Parts: sequence; structure tokens; C-alpha cells
Amino acid sequence: MNTFTQATSMDQVIQFINENPLAFVYISREDCGICHAVQPQVQSMLKEFPSIRPIQVNADTIPEVASQFTVFTVPSLLLFSERKEVIREARFVVMDELHKKFQQVTENFANR
Repeated sequence: MNTFTQATSMDQVIQFINENPLAFVYISREDCGICHAVQPQVQSMLKEFPSIRPIQVNADTIPEVASQFTVFTVPSLLLFSERKEVIREARFVVMDELHKKFQQVTENFANR
């Protein structure tokens, strides 16, 4: 099951991206209602994609995440394939479209 690891530092986020071939970074804030609504939907969706490893970053406790990844709004959903950003979604996420993108990336990754 792909449960979100909670990041405690920017170094941990960078290390996570470097260590996981498909690393999903979910950036949120404490007072963001959309963040709290989207996160369980994404977590449920990720059960279909065990090769994608997720980490959650709270921009309130790790504010440098915004500048590191050029994030202007939350939630921001970033998928890295071998340390390169391949998907970026923010604020209002269309789940069907995100699912298709996850599917495409994981299929391309598996077929290399």
C-alpha cells in the first residue's frame, strides 16, 4: 500500500526523490481545505500504482519547498521519474486526468 511518508526536512524530500525511481511529492498546507480533500483521493488512486512512492510535504513546516520546486499554490502534486519532473498538477486536480497521467508514466517506465 502506498501510504504517504511525512517529510520532516527539505533534505529528506530531495533524498526521497533521489532514491525512488518514481517519486510523488504532495505539497500541502495545514489550513488548505482542498489539500485535505484531494490527499485521500490521490492516496487511494496510488494503490493502483505500487511503483510510485509518495511523500507529503507541509509547506507550513518546510517553507523552502515552495522555492525549491517553484510552487505558488497548494495542493501541488509533482511526480518525478528518475529525478526529473514529469507531472505537475496544482490546486484543482481532475482525478481522471491525473489517473491517465500516472498510467502513462508507469507504463513508459516499465517498458524501458
